[in-house]
Amino acid sequence: MVRRLGRVLIVLLSLGVLGAIAAGAGGLVLFYHFGRGLPDYHQLADYQPPVTTRVHAGDGRLVAEYATEKRVFVPVTSMPQHVLDAFLSAEDKNFYSHYGVDPVGVVRAVVVNLRNWGANRRPVGASTITQQVAKNFLLGNEVSLARKVREMILAFRIERAFSKEHILELYLNEIYLGIGSYGVASAALNYFDKSLDELTIGEAAFLAALPKAPNNYHPQRFPEAAKVRRDWAVDRMREDGAITQAEADQAKAESIRMRARPETIYAKGADYFAEEVRRQLAKRYGEDALYKGGLSVRTSLDPRLQDIADRALRAGLIAYDRRHGWRGPLARIDVRQADWPNRLAHAPRPGGLDPWEPAVVLAVSDQAAEIGFVDASRGRIPFVEMRWARPTLDDQLVGPPPKTPAEVLAVGDVVAVEPVAADAEGKPYPSRSFALRQIPKVEGALVALDPHTGRVLALSGGYAYAKSQFNRATQAARQPGSSFKPFIYQAALDQGYAPSTLILDAPFVLDQGPGLPKWRPQNYSNEFFGPSTMRLGIEKSRNLMTVRLAQTIGMDKVAEYANRFGITKDLQQVLSMSLGAGETAPLSLTTAYAMLVNGGRKITPTLIDRIQDRRGKTIYRHDQRPCEGCLASFWTNQPVPHIPDNREFVTDPLSAYQMVSMLQGVVERGTGTAIAQVGKPLAGKTGTSNDFRDAWFLGFSPDLAVGVFVGFDDPLTLGSRETGGAVAAPIFRDFMKEALKDKPAIPFRIPAGIHLVRVSVKSGQLAKPGDRDIILEAFKPNQTPGEGPVLQGIGLAAEDRPDGAPVAGGLY
Repeated sequence: MVRRLGRVLIVLLSLGVLGAIAAGAGGLVLFYHFGRGLPDYHQLADYQPPVTTRVHAGDGRLVAEYATEKRVFVPVTSMPQHVLDAFLSAEDKNFYSHYGVDPVGVVRAVVVNLRNWGANRRPVGASTITQQVAKNFLLGNEVSLARKVREMILAFRIERAFSKEHILELYLNEIYLGIGSYGVASAALNYFDKSLDELTIGEAAFLAALPKAPNNYHPQRFPEAAKVRRDWAVDRMREDGAITQAEADQAKAESIRMRARPETIYAKGADYFAEEVRRQLAKRYGEDALYKGGLSVRTSLDPRLQDIADRALRAGLIAYDRRHGWRGPLARIDVRQADWPNRLAHAPRPGGLDPWEPAVVLAVSDQAAEIGFVDASRGRIPFVEMRWARPTLDDQLVGPPPKTPAEVLAVGDVVAVEPVAADAEGKPYPSRSFALRQIPKVEGALVALDPHTGRVLALSGGYAYAKSQFNRATQAARQPGSSFKPFIYQAALDQGYAPSTLILDAPFVLDQGPGLPKWRPQNYSNEFFGPSTMRLGIEKSRNLMTVRLAQTIGMDKVAEYANRFGITKDLQQVLSMSLGAGETAPLSLTTAYAMLVNGGRKITPTLIDRIQDRRGKTIYRHDQRPCEGCLASFWTNQPVPHIPDNREFVTDPLSAYQMVSMLQGVVERGTGTAIAQVGKPLAGKTGTSNDFRDAWFLGFSPDLAVGVFVGFDDPLTLGSRETGGAVAAPIFRDFMKEALKDKPAIPFRIPAGIHLVRVSVKSGQLAKPGDRDIILEAFKPNQTPGEGPVLQGIGLAAEDRPDGAPVAGGLY
């Protein structure tokens, strides 16, 4: 009996050994079959996930973010322990004891799946954090037994190749946690506006509860489900000993409150600025680095000045648009049915409408128009708030003022309106009163920059980015008109001419060649004033004086200065170019003016101060000047570091100041007197191109250069008498008035070598007792008032001279 029992045991043992061998062989075959062709897991050693590129203003506020996946990478060594504990308890409590696969978890998953067999439920997995890394990085989300086996094989291999800390770092920075959040650090910001070390235990547990189905536990859409899931994660942490019972109770008592990131961290209204930065980053580093590289970009943007620029440009364009009449409603709808609010909601909504509201006209009386809104509420437009709406005619002309609301609006018109509380005289309106508004068709640009560094402080490229993404500050090529003249005079000053040099202001004719008409430029006033100083030529923007001066110094010299100041390359060397017939962009021309006020030093305009890569290494810096001692860790009474000024000169500093003084005269006595009411030392120049197509004002204070351009994109005429002084100068004035508010009135800096002499503003001669209109004129050494002959140019033929006198050459 005993012997027979022994034989049975031997047989069973043999069968067991054979079974084990067979199982092992089967396992080897299985691993060999599914292990072939698996992705290379060694790539995880150099993990560089797509990380958000962030663009910041000069004061640190956020301007824009660019990403395919919004992620903030944080090393696992920098993550607080309670965040790590929350994810380990919720996802893989045996993480530090298994070798990639958790056998206990596998058995538990098998039991649950057998229990749910036939219940049409998604199978429950037993994936460890290592398996999830293999799935997320290397395999994908296919639900199949084959993928699960490959996942397990990769998990074993990953565990052998990398440390537990590296695997956990991969997982916590890659996992998707809802609302566009990739990685735990991004989720902490998007859900709670906190960094990881600011999270409470309850908040960390909530994030740890999200990986399985983040959209099902959104705190605002599904608050109960979110709390239940969060409390489950808290209980797991308590069961694992990561927190105490008191900490668990406190965490479960917390409400889950999402916190939006405060508005104070954003620099609003910088859409054109941000897009130009994005374009430059993409050009410099490529699209992948922009959207996945995690660059940190510090820009030159001043949010305060940007806000002022946006408001000043918008107000100026609206003011021009109102002067040129009413173009009609945005759309028309049928308001006879009760569903008119729904029809209004689906009416076309043009870009640039904000902050105004769309409304539909429901009735028109003799004194007002009754209007309705999308929410079915009602209001009224008093007739006084639509009196500006004269009918538009060709060439920006307008018809007669309306006499009744019915001449402006009709029932069914969809229009833009803005709430108003009182009329222009301050008399209160009834509640729910609105003013009629119109989105301007005209466009423009405003640029403000630091003239000493070239840092662009504000840039508005149009009326509204939502209306048009074309950036007129950097992309538009427009004729500068008379705003180009200072650079012709600057070239003459560098050649020894003085502000008091006399130039003949008289008719001028150019023979353009056989078969071509003669060119006869005119002054804007169609008047001639005889010999006049260079200063008056700039202050009064005299075309004929400018052409004579350009012809005298040579158009090759004019083209050289246009290139030297960065206005335009390869300027055509014909005399019409001296009146601003070439093309340039507002940013380029503003930079050129900045080089006048900074003493003639070359600057390069920049929107970007510094760029750092994802590891914090500086890979670009605009200011390349060396600075020994700037990186000192402590202040130990060492001397202040000296930073050399290595900028090259584009013009003589003394000539530059003479031009600044002449442009200051434009504001005080010339075409830019609208600027004088700012009450601070300012200088600048108006510009208007042929047929009033482009209106400019370029100018500066001692430490701020600003350029304003207004024109249609087509381009069309702005209308008769819509000059730079009438259209662009008021925008410049309003910007400077607010930008320089509470700033001291700093005079323009006078370089050594300049001497100021009292002269007559009209003749440029030394002032005499009893003379009026006396100014202090700027002269270089060896220059004296009234020296030299009148610059007359070269004459044409006797029959073309007003006096009939014969002269030589082709000009007069």
